[in-house]
Amino acid sequence: MPLNPEFATNPDPRCPCVLLLDTSSSMSGQPINALNDGLRAFQDDIQEDPLSKRRVEIAIVTFGGSVQKIQDFVSAGSFVAPILNAGGGTPMGEAIALGHQLVKNRKAEYKSNGVLYYQPWIFLITDGEPTDEWQSAAQAVRPEIDAKGLAFFAVGVEGANMQTLSAITDRVIKLDGLKFRDLFIWLSQSQKRVSGNKPGQQASLPQVNFGSPV
Repeated sequence: MPLNPEFATNPDPRCPCVLLLDTSSSMSGQPINALNDGLRAFQDDIQEDPLSKRRVEIAIVTFGGSVQKIQDFVSAGSFVAPILNAGGGTPMGEAIALGHQLVKNRKAEYKSNGVLYYQPWIFLITDGEPTDEWQSAAQAVRPEIDAKGLAFFAVGVEGANMQTLSAITDRVIKLDGLKFRDLFIWLSQSQKRVSGNKPGQQASLPQVNFGSPV
């Protein structure tokens, strides 16, 4: 019998997705507005699918000056897009480490409650150069990425160091302009496809229409 009431109420397998969002000062103005618009589009789109509402879980970590977990894991059906503000430096390494820890903690909860889960996703969006030591966080996630235990996507907005992102994961995409809305619709559609399968099954993802792979 599940220990956690949320799993007793909804024993469906879970698809955890952590968004690591750059909210540093370089994202001020149009970029942060476009990012907020994209998050609202993500909320609207994913909540159209009854299965995704139950199975997809979303957490959000922002990094702008400091690193903050502004949303712990919540079902897509209960997700409310936050309104983000920009300011400060780009502590990306610390954000990756926190996102990775959130995934590990959630997987432990699934296991202790006998809940099946899909390959976790970490989705990083940044427009700048990390202002902290990021290499150790990258080295920590790389083995899991290579072992298919974690899907890690890195999206570089104009100004991002694509070489740095490529050192973290092979799934690096350069965003066309400020197509955050297209990006988040793609993410929603991808989560729908993944959560519609059985855990362990490979889902074919939609074609990327918001940027170009690096």
